[in-house]
Amino acid sequence: MNVERKYFKLWIFSLMDGHHYRRVARVDLRKKTETFSTRRVKSGLCSQPEESQLPSTSALGKGEQVEVTFPVLRLAPCDLSLIPNSACGCLSSENTRCVWIGSSVGLFVFNLANLEVEAALYYKDFQSLSILLAGSCALRNRTADQKVLCLLASLFGGKIAVLEINPAALVTAQQCPSMGQSLSVPASSCVLPTSPLYLGIAKEKSTKAASEQRCAARNVMKDQRLVFHSKVRSSGYASAPHVTMFSPKTNIKSEGKGSSRSRSSCAREAYPVECAVPTKPGPQVAAAPTCTRVCCIQYSGDGQWLACGLANHLSLVFDASLTGTPAVFSGHDGAVNAVCWSQDRRWLLSAARDGTLRVWSARGAELALLLGKDMFSKPIQSAQFYYIDAFILLSSGPEFQLLRYHIDTCKDEIKRYKQKSKSKLICRLSTTGAVDMTSLSAVNDFYSHIVLAAGRNRTVEVFDLNAGCSAAVIVEAHSRPVHQICQNKGSSFTTQQPQAYNLFLTTAVGDGMRLWDLRTLRCERHFEGHPTRGYPCGIAFSPCGRFAACGAEDRHVCTV
Repeated sequence: MNVERKYFKLWIFSLMDGHHYRRVARVDLRKKTETFSTRRVKSGLCSQPEESQLPSTSALGKGEQVEVTFPVLRLAPCDLSLIPNSACGCLSSENTRCVWIGSSVGLFVFNLANLEVEAALYYKDFQSLSILLAGSCALRNRTADQKVLCLLASLFGGKIAVLEINPAALVTAQQCPSMGQSLSVPASSCVLPTSPLYLGIAKEKSTKAASEQRCAARNVMKDQRLVFHSKVRSSGYASAPHVTMFSPKTNIKSEGKGSSRSRSSCAREAYPVECAVPTKPGPQVAAAPTCTRVCCIQYSGDGQWLACGLANHLSLVFDASLTGTPAVFSGHDGAVNAVCWSQDRRWLLSAARDGTLRVWSARGAELALLLGKDMFSKPIQSAQFYYIDAFILLSSGPEFQLLRYHIDTCKDEIKRYKQKSKSKLICRLSTTGAVDMTSLSAVNDFYSHIVLAAGRNRTVEVFDLNAGCSAAVIVEAHSRPVHQICQNKGSSFTTQQPQAYNLFLTTAVGDGMRLWDLRTLRCERHFEGHPTRGYPCGIAFSPCGRFAACGAEDRHVCTV
């Protein structure tokens, strides 16, 4: 017997002016219900997926081929305004719209913002209900007690049934318990003595105290002879007399014209928060004379320099205006898949497929620190500075490593080929299930204990380095493995609310872009419509945190 189940699909179109009835999203309810059931099973809310509650076809004879379809019978608005924020994240927001989807096997609460199923109610769950397959469905919202009446007609026979549903209680009961209520990207507590980050702070204090003691010891005057002058003042007979040719004018008032170049380069203007989405492309420049793929790209914190890693083993640093000759950083034997600026913009980090990590001096393009391939079991996937340049954070295989480093800035012409910079492994943590990491993200511009990691099992895991362990796991974050995590890190040119830094984006090939909130560990928005079917495209936050951009395979950038 061959049974083919065809679940219904939902198409969402935009009716805004100028969109020409463009399709925004296409939803397969089978995948959505399977994801919803898997999350409930792993969270302990139910013992088995709801897939087993679908109508059985065991009564059919052998050799029969049956096509079971579950069409959409009714769409109706769903009011979830009575649900508290802590229970369902963004469901109670006025900008979020949910709909009832009535099918032949059950009712579903579908969120139009994140394109996820919030609750599922199967007709088979009601023991007193004689209708297992519905032929028609009608829904009506009752405003008096915020309940919904559902009128069902049997697909086989002349039976009619009425269901009274409390949507607020239904969604609250089926939502997974939130594990991230105490999680926050900005550090809300002091570093614990048992934290891996505590060693860095303690070492900084001890180093600073030792340096102060040395300076104080040098300033103490020792007992000397009565005449202790090292030089005797000359009488001046053997030297030519000093003649003052002119005296500079020091009382000139500045009128604000013709400011120096150094002042203009250091001046910072506030980022216009209420600006519109940029629509005009900027200047373009070829990164290499031949066709070479740009693997990664990052601006410096002040926005003056642009670093990019290429597939031809080179790293380039351009001026922000993309004019002039770029600085070339060579030395890798593989494609450079990660570049990162330090918070003070003195150092540039690069990691490549050859399994090495290098820290360069951004001013002289000189190698300052080299971590060889013998330190890592697998090639480095992601690498960055962390905790305001106190550590280096990198992922290799199923684990990420926290390294404490020291860069020696002293120059010795005799021993210039001997590397004095060094690093030390502080801790290493593995993902749940020991799957390889595909992306890693952490904030370096301010103190944060949170590290986000994505694995090949389509999960996003939250690590708390203050406790030194995994804090939460988001299962089935995408239909495919996440290839990039982008946090709302803000900018030094603008100020955001502290709660805004808890937002982060994830993207996967063929599954669009999703916006998450660390406090609730829920997907708040799901963006689709840009073609990313076979090639991983990058995502980014605007400095103000109001917009998000995503690349596409048709050489366009989509902004939301």
